[in-house]
Amino acid sequence: MRYLRIRSRQQPYEVAVLVTAPICGVLMMILDVRPTSVQTSMPVPLQIAWEIALTTVGVTGLLGIMWPGRLSTGLGMELASVLVLGTITGMYAVALIALWSQQSMVASSFVVAVTIGSLWRAAQLAVDLRRLVLACECLTAEQLQGSVP
Repeated sequence: MRYLRIRSRQQPYEVAVLVTAPICGVLMMILDVRPTSVQTSMPVPLQIAWEIALTTVGVTGLLGIMWPGRLSTGLGMELASVLVLGTITGMYAVALIALWSQQSMVASSFVVAVTIGSLWRAAQLAVDLRRLVLACECLTAEQLQGSVP
């Protein structure tokens, strides 16, 4: 049987973004402040959903990384988290680009990088989960063949 390689679940950049996301979401809710681009381009219910999503993504992603139980559960939580993170940072990038100026150009390039990084990590996690499924199928098949007289 081949060696099963799961990429490190504690990637520092991912962890830094996942720690920062709920802090930003909670601060926006408590202080009732939002970036001008978000206020201008998103209706209020979408702004609130965006703040809640930021908070939820960070907490869920960190829980997935530190999950003490089944590896597949932790990887699945982390995958869902970075997929949603990629989506909501993409929403913010669109909001920044909608108000295109020299100031928004710098911020939007950074936010687009976070979006691409999140989606890239999601692809890695999907591959890791697929490898885990294949490894479990191989083990099950070997166990069944060994038990047949």
